[in-house]
Amino acid sequence: MNEKTDSDGPKPVGTRSIDDVDAETKQISSQILDIIAVKGTMSKSGPGVSTCEGAERGKLFLMRHPWSLTGPSDAELMKAMTRLKEDLPKHGWKIVGYGPNSSKAKSLELTADHDEKKFAVKVEFWEKNSGGDTNEPTLLVNVVSACYQVPDGEKVDRF
Repeated sequence: MNEKTDSDGPKPVGTRSIDDVDAETKQISSQILDIIAVKGTMSKSGPGVSTCEGAERGKLFLMRHPWSLTGPSDAELMKAMTRLKEDLPKHGWKIVGYGPNSSKAKSLELTADHDEKKFAVKVEFWEKNSGGDTNEPTLLVNVVSACYQVPDGEKVDRF
C-alpha cells in the first residue's frame, strides 16, 4: 500500500527511460488484447506520458494507455471479461476488483495489479446502449505504469 504523507510527494519505484516504459506499456496492452480475444474495432490511441500525482513536472512520470475495443455483442464482451478475470492471474496479475462500478449503468469493471512489472489495468465493460446514449458494446481499457524517475540527462518532454 501507499504509505506516504502528503508532504513527502510521490515516490518513484525506480529510474527508467520513457522509451522503456512506453515499450512495456504497449507490450502489456497487447497481452491484454490477446486475452480479450475478440474481433472488434480498436481505438487508435497510443501510450501517453503523465506527471505523477503531486510531482514536479519534468522529473517523475508515468505512462497511461487508454484504449477501447468495440465488439460484436454484449455476450462476446462478457466472455472476454470472464477470460480476463481467469487468465490475468496466470500472467502474474492480481485481480483487486471485479464487479459493477458506481456509474448509473453499473458497468462491470475489472481492476488488476502486476506487482512485479509495476503496472495496473482497469477494464470497464459498457453494454450496448448503457451509457444513457446509444453505444455499441465496448471494453474501455486503461493500462497505467508506476511512477518513475527519468535517468540523469533525460527530460520528461512528451506530455
